[in-house]
Amino acid sequence: MSQATLLEKVTEWSVETCRQELGSVLPKLLSMYHRTSDWDECIRVLKILTEMFLPHLNLADLEEECFSKVLPKVDKVFSDLMEEIASQIGGLTSQNTELRALLRNALQMMVQVLETLSGCVRHVCSFEESLALDTIRSLPSCILKVLKNTFQYCKESETVYNGRLSLVVDLLQALFKEAYSLQKGLMELLDRISLDSSATEEDACDMVIVIHSLLDICSIISNLDITLHANTWKFIIKQSIKYQGLLEERLRHSDIVCRLCDDLLASFHSCMELAEQMKQSGAPESSQSVERKFFQKTAKMCRFFANTLVHYIKEFKPYLSKSCGRLHHLYLQMYSKFPPSVYAPVISDAHCNEINSVILVAMDPLITHLLPFRPFAEVVLAETQQFGPELVFPQCLLLVNIMDKLPSLPEEVLNLWFQGSQFHEETPRLPVFQALFLSFQQCSTERAVPILVPGVMMNGQAQSQVTLHQHACVHLSACIASLPPAYFPQLEHTLLTALLCPDAQTALLAADAWCFLVRYGTAELCQHHVTLVSHLIKSCPGDCYQLSQLTFLLRRMFVMMTPNHQIEFVEKFSSREPQNLCIWQHVPLREFALDVRKRVEDDIVKSAIPVCTSWLDGGCKLGQLEKVVRRLPLGLRRISFTRVCLFCGSNPNTAVV
Repeated sequence: MSQATLLEKVTEWSVETCRQELGSVLPKLLSMYHRTSDWDECIRVLKILTEMFLPHLNLADLEEECFSKVLPKVDKVFSDLMEEIASQIGGLTSQNTELRALLRNALQMMVQVLETLSGCVRHVCSFEESLALDTIRSLPSCILKVLKNTFQYCKESETVYNGRLSLVVDLLQALFKEAYSLQKGLMELLDRISLDSSATEEDACDMVIVIHSLLDICSIISNLDITLHANTWKFIIKQSIKYQGLLEERLRHSDIVCRLCDDLLASFHSCMELAEQMKQSGAPESSQSVERKFFQKTAKMCRFFANTLVHYIKEFKPYLSKSCGRLHHLYLQMYSKFPPSVYAPVISDAHCNEINSVILVAMDPLITHLLPFRPFAEVVLAETQQFGPELVFPQCLLLVNIMDKLPSLPEEVLNLWFQGSQFHEETPRLPVFQALFLSFQQCSTERAVPILVPGVMMNGQAQSQVTLHQHACVHLSACIASLPPAYFPQLEHTLLTALLCPDAQTALLAADAWCFLVRYGTAELCQHHVTLVSHLIKSCPGDCYQLSQLTFLLRRMFVMMTPNHQIEFVEKFSSREPQNLCIWQHVPLREFALDVRKRVEDDIVKSAIPVCTSWLDGGCKLGQLEKVVRRLPLGLRRISFTRVCLFCGSNPNTAVV
């Protein structure tokens, strides 16, 4: 019997005849299928095999008797059809009817291949018993290869057909629709499979291939269909967690996180662009326009990606050390394009609030989950950060956010963030306080504008818009208020370093935080810090910006000393000693009790008499006046100089101090 005769005869058989003749005809059909090189005949035999004889095979026989023998050629035929189209498409025109018919026939055969594979999936799903991966091992791998090629072809079709898309658009739509249905069916089928503790090495490898193949498909379909894209990600995450113990050491975690970050960032940028367009067009914010609905749908997808990313991080954090840099950069990129960043587009307040509540709020748990993770801390607190100017401000906001979260965390996490690297073998990292001041110092543009950020929250509402300085100061002070004493040395070192830096606003932030520390702490702590700053002033070699900043801090802290500690300060830094006069020049004497103040004034006057006498005896030369002035505190220069002159029998009006 010839092949054509056999095929004609088989197509007329009833279901019962096919069941009875299965054993004798199936080998002949398989032989015919493998021998033929004609695409039409190959697909015809494939449809007969899968539609007429596959339903009569037991579940245990599907792989060995059918799938392993049929599906490898399906993948090859599909690829050959795509190559044939690619080689002929250059000559496609509406006038070339023969070529048009040829290409449309090839596309139709591709659709038939997808329909056949969908039929195989539906048949496997019809079994009520539990499914094992080894009974369909060849099916997922074949389908995933075909799906990847199909979606890639559909994605590139506009470029490939170059203005001739209308000649085949109906078949391309059918191709995508069938691929969509096939992938949906495959994911439902795979979801029914359960790998238990008895799963083999081959089972684990096959499931990893499935997840990674779908990951590759995700990157292709991201701009083709939002629903399919989201459902594919849901399946990837679900299966990864379902078989976590079996697969966690085999999965490409970095690739999964990177793709999620890319999709989240792309969705976020789309939201911002849509919000900007609606702002520019002046569309009513409450309208249910097409743009408004698309914005809401995009924002919903963005939130989905954010929640998915957080979920994956929560489950696989130990395997994400190489992904911390990407996660850190994602956070910075998103906040760099969101108000009040100077690099953000102009959007309405309503859209700003919606994006913040729908998307950015979902990012907060991401930071919370990563705080105990050392690789993340090493990335955020790295000594050298390769940032563009647009990422400096988001880094500052991130560090403030981190400081808010730290007080509630265990001691080992506090050590990680507050102490910095302790040993040479550690990856260098800064204490979080030092990183914050360095980041604040780099935000020169944001401080100069100045940009305003939401103030502290009360009853769920920000009280006002505040400058970056106020924002950092309030949150830094809150962190200091709950800081365990063990971390005070790192804090004091950071505050001193920042106070002595050449940037005046950074020094002011350090002084503000230091004053809060002194006010919030004990009287003894205040006394200790006043003493420390006084010694630093004495050690300054001469006029410099560091001296100005130290004396500014001393004047602010001195008013917070108790009367008893002020008396001790007078005794420790006696105003009779010439080497202490550099301190007394800047001490606010009005803060002393009257008796102590008079005593200090008298000591200062007495110590200044020899200098003033020498100056007066020398002819009151203006060039030497500065030496006299330096011996007197700022608040007493007029009165003390007058008293000295009168004591010396000279006219105090001969010079002006």
